[in-house]
Amino acid sequence: MHPDHTEPPHQPPSRSRGGRRLRNTVVTLALGAAMFAAGAVMLAPDQTTASRPSGQGRPGASPPRGSIEALQARVTRLPKDSGGWAALGMAYVQQARSTADPATYDRAEKALRTSFTVQAEGNTDAEIGMGALAAARHDFPTALRWARKATASGPYSSSAYGVLADTYTQLGRYDDADEAVQKMTDLRPDAASLARASYAFELKGDTDRARALMRRSLAAAATLADTSFAHNVLATLDLQDADPRAALARTQIGLRAVPGDSALLETRARARLALGDTAKAIADYRAAIAIAPLPHYLLGLGELEQSLGHREQAEAQYTILRAQDRIRAAAGDPADTDAILFEADHGNANNAVKMAEQTLRARPFVAVHDAYAWALHRAGRDAEALIQAEKALAQGTRSALFHYHRAAVHHALGDPDAARRDLTQALREPGFHPLHADAARDLLQRIDSTP
Repeated sequence: MHPDHTEPPHQPPSRSRGGRRLRNTVVTLALGAAMFAAGAVMLAPDQTTASRPSGQGRPGASPPRGSIEALQARVTRLPKDSGGWAALGMAYVQQARSTADPATYDRAEKALRTSFTVQAEGNTDAEIGMGALAAARHDFPTALRWARKATASGPYSSSAYGVLADTYTQLGRYDDADEAVQKMTDLRPDAASLARASYAFELKGDTDRARALMRRSLAAAATLADTSFAHNVLATLDLQDADPRAALARTQIGLRAVPGDSALLETRARARLALGDTAKAIADYRAAIAIAPLPHYLLGLGELEQSLGHREQAEAQYTILRAQDRIRAAAGDPADTDAILFEADHGNANNAVKMAEQTLRARPFVAVHDAYAWALHRAGRDAEALIQAEKALAQGTRSALFHYHRAAVHHALGDPDAARRDLTQALREPGFHPLHADAARDLLQRIDSTP
């Protein structure tokens, strides 16, 4: 899966949270990336990290308990209900992550701040919401402060420990994240905690244990959001294990349960691409983008169109990506990994390096190290790139794209044997990328044909 879009696991309904892998009293929290990725958190190591978003308001999905409309009516009727305002804030956070509408974050913050005006102290629900909001904005140091407040005021809140785990993960504090996940699971072994435990093993490359835990999360799913998220993660694990037919079957099951889920549509597109059905892959990408124009959807479709020689169609997606990034840059927000990789491959590599350096300062996550490595490689700084590529893979993450990136760096540094090992690992997933998979095969052939 995309270790960044690495999206995070969902939060189930609870008194402590409203509620995109990832990942609430109202909605599922999806940090990442992806989009943390592309990296949604348990953002998929941000797509590479793929995002694992899922959310509400999707065509065909039944309204979740505590929908935005219902919560708006509730706070109108009960303006002194701090929990209602906190739940509304969390619902807005999830809506923004699911629809790629950053303006919704302002509504989320307003609702959460209102909750604090009603109850200034011991407001665990609002503290959790503020942590999730900061994480969604990729301000992980601030997210950590709020998560610590939430676990202090609500020591028995599994949702508070979920936000803490997600934040530690994105800050590269993986042992601390594991401890938080264990505490969350001890408090409440439900779909959300099991999903985070699954991601902890996925991050370390143990896809067997990750799959087993995600199946348990699916069995414990209490909402359509939990169900669609679990199906999507299981499908991405199938793709990692080079079984696109199983991934396709899994996404079909998920879409029958939750028609119109953009994350499942995007994963089905990747499964179809791996199977060589590019026409249906394009159709699925377009359907996902129509629901939520998330950066990793746009980049995936653009690079697929480019690989097919459809320059005009590819450029249409890239134009939207550039516009989205101008909005991000104007706000002063750090770039996600999708934006860094896009700039490295389709823009100015030196700019991509600067973007990665800004992001890494606040988010030393494996997917960011990978994106930084690729930007440095594209800028001709391969000795530095290798350091970052090693950090990206230090946890054991089984990312074909990470391995391809390191292979290219090894080759540029004159180490064909190391490049061959990484290329062989990357090509265990033959269709891992619409452009780079072919490049990986070509590079491996060149290495093998060189005396």
